[in-house]
Amino acid sequence: MGEQHSVKFPQEVIDEYASLGVDLPSLFSAGHLGTRMGVQVLEASAERVVGTMPVEGNTQPYGLLHGGASAVLAETLGSVGAMLHGGVHKLAVGVDLNCTHHRGARSGLVTGVATPVHRGRSTATYEIVISDEQGKRVCSARLTCMLRDAGPAATTGSAGAAG
Repeated sequence: MGEQHSVKFPQEVIDEYASLGVDLPSLFSAGHLGTRMGVQVLEASAERVVGTMPVEGNTQPYGLLHGGASAVLAETLGSVGAMLHGGVHKLAVGVDLNCTHHRGARSGLVTGVATPVHRGRSTATYEIVISDEQGKRVCSARLTCMLRDAGPAATTGSAGAAG
């Protein structure tokens, strides 16, 4: 957990942030909580965000993936998508998260895929599907983020994926 890796961003997005002196991979990371839980964002664009999280270390007393861990993965991926949709002049702030847990996972990695349901000027909503290594759906989540105007701090790298 906590390994450094490179998130796959569209080149035009990397260029836009680089022109402002922003370290995009740091800005759109899983944050401290996500790092502690082993969340890794593998691919990120406003149209699709993909990430993984190990089940081990993120279980409840019965040995199953904790529902709160699924929520962390879902909110991380949806927030990254919303922030990329909002662009450099907006901050995404999660205002509603809904998770339905369909089955338990006891081992391996779960993979989350966030895709937009709505991308507007002031809000963005993403559906996040979390599946186990056999491709079976573990959790369905929906995250709505408010898109707020960013102050000068947003372009200096002090903002992160909102939760």
